[in-house]
Amino acid sequence: MPRSAELTAGAGLAITAESLYLINLLLAPGIGFLALLWLWTRGHALAPPLAAAHLSQTMSASLWAGILLVPASGLILLLGDHRSPGVWAVVIVYFTVCHAALVLCGALGLAKALAGQCWRFPLVGRPLPAGCNTRG
Repeated sequence: MPRSAELTAGAGLAITAESLYLINLLLAPGIGFLALLWLWTRGHALAPPLAAAHLSQTMSASLWAGILLVPASGLILLLGDHRSPGVWAVVIVYFTVCHAALVLCGALGLAKALAGQCWRFPLVGRPLPAGCNTRG
């Protein structure tokens, strides 16, 4: 089945969005997010469906990642006794599992972008735009 030219046209932007999402999680937290935010504000409205889907997904997942990792870990410490080794064990396990799941979803998203396919993050993903399916 041939891929539409419109989907192929957004592949570069989709790959960039997914790469910036992973950069934010793995290499340069904050800097990667600001670059992704700049890319999203610059291109999400007029992007082809493939690019719009990946931009929307990575922006939503980045915001959720920030909420799930920083305030949630802080809340666990705040509600527990921060001097207790058990509370720190819970925080470390929570952060590690959550972070690993977010990175895995980002890697899957990057693979889908490289394949020219749309991708929706589980649980935190935005609805796919019209004209975008997950089959490519």
